[in-house]
Amino acid sequence: MKFKSMLLGAVSLGVMTGLVHAETITIATVNNGDMIRMQKLTDDFTAKNPDIDVEWVTLEENVLRQRVTTDIATKGGQYDVMTIGTYEVPIWGKQGWLVSLNDLPESYDIDDLLPAIRGGLTVDGELYAAPFYGESSMVMYRTDLMEKAGLEMPEAPTWDFIAEAARAMTDKENEVYGICMRGKAGWGENVAFITAMSNSFGARWFDMDWKPQFDQPAWKDTLTFYLDLMEDAGPPGASSNGFNENLALFQTGKCGMWIDATVAASFVTNPDDSEVADKVGFALAPDKGLGKRSNWLWAWSLAIPAGTDNEAAAKKFIEWATSKEYLELVASKEGWANVPPGTRTSLYENPEYKKVPFAEMTLQSINSADPQNPTVDPVPYVGVQFVAIPEFQGLATVIGQQFSAALAGTITAEQALQSAQQIATREMTKAGYIK
Repeated sequence: MKFKSMLLGAVSLGVMTGLVHAETITIATVNNGDMIRMQKLTDDFTAKNPDIDVEWVTLEENVLRQRVTTDIATKGGQYDVMTIGTYEVPIWGKQGWLVSLNDLPESYDIDDLLPAIRGGLTVDGELYAAPFYGESSMVMYRTDLMEKAGLEMPEAPTWDFIAEAARAMTDKENEVYGICMRGKAGWGENVAFITAMSNSFGARWFDMDWKPQFDQPAWKDTLTFYLDLMEDAGPPGASSNGFNENLALFQTGKCGMWIDATVAASFVTNPDDSEVADKVGFALAPDKGLGKRSNWLWAWSLAIPAGTDNEAAAKKFIEWATSKEYLELVASKEGWANVPPGTRTSLYENPEYKKVPFAEMTLQSINSADPQNPTVDPVPYVGVQFVAIPEFQGLATVIGQQFSAALAGTITAEQALQSAQQIATREMTKAGYIK
């Protein structure tokens, strides 16, 4: 009897002192710098929510996409919070796979989210993911190498200028390459980059009847230009380089120019990580004079899969990680240049953030991207660097392998495009888009 009383007393004491096991949420995320920083700051969340434990699953971009897609499609239930992008959210939201976030508290201030970013995460008036950071793409370049080449970067360069400057800045003997661009196969890696590039060359994935367009001259012009420039002025092994690999090359002084996500600006200008932090300039993504630049629109966002047992705790985490207060937390520890960009209007109205050298160009790039009209000629789809249909992920993954093989030199541009045309025609016919 005495033992039973002691046991009940210990249980009661455990409840009062918070020793009872906390609720655990599992978060799947990508291994980008901003997400790594978020993990390091999780103590702030758990201090405010001692009844919630957080477990992280951090994955390389291509692996993350595959894992979360499989898990949500099969209702695997491995994750309570998923890091997903602007491509997945509208499709999964429409299928009922995600929890609506419209009931986030008034203090969260949903109306403060940038309209371009919020619109891409909303289906029929329901917000299905909260943006952790938003991005477009732009040119990051070495000001010292540009000056050495006797050139001056325009604010809005053409692809022809980029090619001229890249070749002029290349010094292969000293392992300095004029340009770094994505070559790693993946629908969110090289396909995202080349698709955005192709928009500016007048290319389309599909015409208004959903017929693939890889056999058209604009695609040949795009891919040939890309391959020739990378051959002349790109780093060796470029077919294995995605965002993180090119970031490392730029930070160590190996790239004269890097065309990629605007979110990288804080990394390349951070003197703790970048050897060239004080020698970086920025310009808009290039064009070909056809009325479309090659900038994309994307947000890495946090979403909750429908059916999770930990919905309330997951919402608390998302509210914390994508709030105005989180931006202030990062700023207090690492400076305003390192806060996650591209999500809130108030950030770009902040006098301190306005001093950040890349802030205005990031906002301009985001606001100028047009997912509803991404190409020179009309298209039946929405999306700048992707096509917002369920079939795109699988289709673009295979086509990305063809583009990467062409960059590696194992097939020609013509062979890659011929394969892309055949693959796309077969899959779109199978899916019922064309007969």
